[in-house]
Amino acid sequence: MKLKVNGEDKETQSETILQLLKELDIVPERVAVEVNLRIIKRADFENCKLYDGDTVEIVYFVGGGDLEFQISNLKFQIGG
Repeated sequence: MKLKVNGEDKETQSETILQLLKELDIVPERVAVEVNLRIIKRADFENCKLYDGDTVEIVYFVGGGDLEFQISNLKFQIGG
């Protein structure tokens, strides 16, 4: 089956999101997944079927570090 995963064409035999994540060596608890612009609940990864031509977006959660940003003359720091 052909999918588009994070903007790249991918051939796979995976039939569900969970199978695809395992194939890609991705820890399911560390990602959010969208299929055809629909966010899939983590509890549904095992049962959510994939079909030829689906578009899958996988977003990784990254922790740690400080967040700092500036808006105009105001500077904000979160953490640290």
